Amino acid sequence: MKLNCIVVEDEPLALERVKGFVAKLPFLNLLAAFDNAFDALTFLKSNTVDVLFLDIQMDEFSGIQLLETASITSQVIITTAYHEYALKGFDLKVTDYLLKPYTFERFVQAVDRAQSNLAKPKAISDNTFIFVKTEYRLEKILWSEILFIEGMRDYRRIHCTTKKIMTLQTFTEFEKEIPASLICRVHKSYMVALNKIESIERDRIKILDEYIPISETYKQAFYELINHSGK
Repeated sequence: MKLNCIVVEDEPLALERVKGFVAKLPFLNLLAAFDNAFDALTFLKSNTVDVLFLDIQMDEFSGIQLLETASITSQVIITTAYHEYALKGFDLKVTDYLLKPYTFERFVQAVDRAQSNLAKPKAISDNTFIFVKTEYRLEKILWSEILFIEGMRDYRRIHCTTKKIMTLQTFTEFEKEIPASLICRVHKSYMVALNKIESIERDRIKILDEYIPISETYKQAFYELINHSGK
């Protein structure tokens, strides 16, 4: 099975090195290569990518920022000269972390891991709840109970119909666990349950007595979801 991949790397020599490694593996199909994360983000929104080779330290918009602000479904293989980002990378559930300069053998190991992950049966998608770590316990929350999720510095506050829960789980983790057709990101600090929205006016969402802003970053995707939900 061919795996579609892209490379995001702002160092010309490093970019050519990764492209050369990709070319040696016949089951990898290089769709595109980018020297910045902005163009890669645009490409990911409209193309299916199995494996993403991603540099971290880039000008203006880093690889970590890309992973934190977008819901990436690809297998992500970090390529970087900076070992201090390893913990953050694995917090974001990357597939592997390649520290430059890495060998072709190490590159193949990372690709094999991505291929194995893609070959695993997908989890049952009709779950109706998540378990959230709060204080010293895991608390079960039904998707149908969630009104919206609010970012508060290092914490997220989950506003439910009958309770509020504080957790250190990230928006990225919630985006991976809950379908965007049910609860989607509308701002760097907010996710909302689509079926709990009462009205939308001047790029503000009203849920009960709360008004939640819609940012430019998420506006297009949000309104597309809204338009499709009524069809």
